[in-house]
Amino acid sequence: MATILDGKKTSNIIKEEIKNRVNRLIQDGKRPPHLAAVLVGEDGASLIYVSNKVISCEQVGFKSSLIRLPYETGEKELLSTIKKLNDNKEIDGFIIQLPLPKHMDETKILLKINSNKDVDGFHPENFGRMALNMETFIPATPFGITEILERYNIDLSGKHAVVIGRSNIVGRPISMLLSRKAKVGNATVTVIHSRTKNIESFTRTADIVISALGVPGFLKGNMVKNGVIVVDVGITRVKDSSRLKGYIIKGDVDFDSVSKKASYITPVPGGVGPMTIASLLLNTFKAYEKNRSSK
Repeated sequence: MATILDGKKTSNIIKEEIKNRVNRLIQDGKRPPHLAAVLVGEDGASLIYVSNKVISCEQVGFKSSLIRLPYETGEKELLSTIKKLNDNKEIDGFIIQLPLPKHMDETKILLKINSNKDVDGFHPENFGRMALNMETFIPATPFGITEILERYNIDLSGKHAVVIGRSNIVGRPISMLLSRKAKVGNATVTVIHSRTKNIESFTRTADIVISALGVPGFLKGNMVKNGVIVVDVGITRVKDSSRLKGYIIKGDVDFDSVSKKASYITPVPGGVGPMTIASLLLNTFKAYEKNRSSK
């Protein structure tokens, strides 16, 4: 039976480490780091994600600000909000919660974020620095994946990693990170996606599979080999009338069948999700240190 890569437990350890660092800052008479979040519209899932980030800030002693804008907000108004956040020296980092309403150009919006405050790691400057293995803000979910693998002392050197999905948020960055020269790296990486033929031929030879496809239960036990390491990034709401909320959260991986063959596996929920938030906090602390060193 697989060892569970417990994201909730690991993220709590990271939060405690950050909290201790914040306490030392306050004891030295310095202000704590400050993270802001911008939410446009009333999307339920986005509101939950942002609320969890605000709660996590409180847990570690960060200051947090939540800026809520109505769905019909125009690009001009959102860009004005971003400019104010860029110019505010008391705010170390901020995020624009995605997805944005359909009438907004996501790329145009994200380009206006000051790269030194881009704690989500989506700005092209930070993405490019990551690709070149330079110091930067790594996108929070890929950062969280590498962090949990490192803390469980999983060695990927020389192993075959298969990444399912090629999004700029998870698939592309994690494929770059796993192939870099680093403690969690030096893997041979294959990226597969919706146009890949004979997907099972890739997953069955993989030493590690990272699935960021967004299709519940996609990866089955007969698609992986014994001893595989599995990281499930999927988080999809599936209707379930037997549940109080009316839905259940499911990952990309059929946990029951895959966990019988895997050596390590992340659960959903409680795996990558908490690690994403912990990584956002780590990025915010890094932004805070950059902010202070530039003064």
